[in-house]
Amino acid sequence: MGRGKAIDRTCALTREEKPASELIRFALSPDGVLAPDVDGKAPGRGVWISLSFAAVEEAARKKVFARSLKTQIKVPDDLAFLTKTRLEQRLTGTLGLARKAGALITGAAKVSALVENGGAAALITASDAAPDSRRKMLQAVRRSGKEAELAHIESLSSDQLGLALGLENVIHAALVPGAAANSVIERAQRLALFIATERKEDDTI
Repeated sequence: MGRGKAIDRTCALTREEKPASELIRFALSPDGVLAPDVDGKAPGRGVWISLSFAAVEEAARKKVFARSLKTQIKVPDDLAFLTKTRLEQRLTGTLGLARKAGALITGAAKVSALVENGGAAALITASDAAPDSRRKMLQAVRRSGKEAELAHIESLSSDQLGLALGLENVIHAALVPGAAANSVIERAQRLALFIATERKEDDTI
């Protein structure tokens, strides 16, 4: 029996209907505080917002959550940043599980060889990797002939990767094909989509 059609939800901010994979759910804690429900499984009523840092900020500013839930709620001032942190935690947790399952390798030489031979499902590069290190790894990607097919995850810093994997100075890693890689890629895509609209400190208003 085939899998059913993906469930669509409505963004409470824009009223646009989208697949649930392109939105994020928010739910109330028992004490009435709004929190991101990144897995979409918290009990009770929830509010769906487009998977976007800017959309969450705007929804909080326009009091969309209170109107949707029709009750008095407390919305954290840093809701968008809290949501980003939760998405990062889901990704780092999945990376740790992938390493324990033997589905993730580290070390520039090993990663480069796996990528160049076409054996990687995803390349992971620290967001703060040095330009020269990044360039050399991208050369391996091009030599593989699978540049368009290889997922490239760049949303976590070296420190975040190190904490997730229990290692120091993690700049590059790679995932071998399989369920663990698919899970990491899915969470990485959600985080990347969310932070694409994040304002940087030096952005003008």
